Amino acid sequence: MVKKQAPKKSQAPKPRPAPSKPAASPNSQINITFKSQQNLLDIFSSAFATVLSSSDFPNVLQEIKQALFNRDFAAAFGRDDYLRAYAARWSPTRAICYASVFQGIRGHLTELETPGGEVADFEQVEPATTDESPQAPTGSATASTTGLGSNRTFRMLSIGGCAAEHAAFAQYLREAPNLSGRLTLIDSAPWSGVVALLQDELTAPPQVSPYASEAVKASRSAFIKPSQLSVDFKQQDILDLDLESLKETVGKDPLVVTILFTLNELYTNGGIGKTTKFLGNLGQSLPNGSLLLVVDSPGSYSEATVGKEKKRYPMQWLLDHTLLSNKVSGIKWEKLESDESVWCRLSDELSYPMQLENMRYQVHLYRLEVQPLA
Repeated sequence: MVKKQAPKKSQAPKPRPAPSKPAASPNSQINITFKSQQNLLDIFSSAFATVLSSSDFPNVLQEIKQALFNRDFAAAFGRDDYLRAYAARWSPTRAICYASVFQGIRGHLTELETPGGEVADFEQVEPATTDESPQAPTGSATASTTGLGSNRTFRMLSIGGCAAEHAAFAQYLREAPNLSGRLTLIDSAPWSGVVALLQDELTAPPQVSPYASEAVKASRSAFIKPSQLSVDFKQQDILDLDLESLKETVGKDPLVVTILFTLNELYTNGGIGKTTKFLGNLGQSLPNGSLLLVVDSPGSYSEATVGKEKKRYPMQWLLDHTLLSNKVSGIKWEKLESDESVWCRLSDELSYPMQLENMRYQVHLYRLEVQPLA
């Protein structure tokens, strides 16, 4: 559990220094430091301070929960205010979890880093607004052609979700100052406003009081340099992409594709056949050496129903059956890492404006080998 911190109405909560000996929960499997975890929470508490301090926040959360209970995902993720509330409530823990997973498989991910390259800076443009959603901040995911050079470049394509993946990717890059990253986020929900808001928070120095000393003002630094992180959001149902569109989205260079707490939803709502076809197309689209990272709920929480008899199959079994039994000539998947149940237990000393819970997940990592045809 996380210590609750009351947010201020007028400004983002100030980061609190980490205690010298934070209390860690037993059996915690988190691969990033306590300070890194708190830094991620501070990003969310600052970016979504207005949401967290709103008197209507509890009611909005209940509306989202009801829509999710009814499996009405179009309603739960169809409005900008719902997405901001969702990001403020559930994305912080997942960001810590994903950052921990990325760090745990860093040895595999570094194999995808390529020399040189540039990362685009962000143009300051106003995202489009609608009558029912508040105006998004400046800094949308529209990249300019200018950027600063970097020694190494790393690419990630995240299918489903947005805020947690975005922050976790930034944390991964933060651990390697000479590494720049290109992140593509694909989701059927309109996350562009949240992506722009979070990108601003990640790449701009934190605000300080106008009465702060010059030394304090000079010491401010962004969570990550703007030149280090390029983000592109595409609102798209991934199951609707054909093979050629998927190839165009993926590109020609090896990368890591993440499907984080999304695959079971694809199986459940998109159907076994359509999801299996997508995974097959993904294998034919990815460059040699690319990685596929899947994280989802463990055990019976990730099961899909097949056929008229409503027989239930574990998501992991379906995934392995699709990838490892692949019959497409020249395509071979290798399973590198797998764990059916991992806990992400948060220290009681972490601070956030509302209570956050521990989470449990399963994780699987695959590498694609494209073999020359005989």
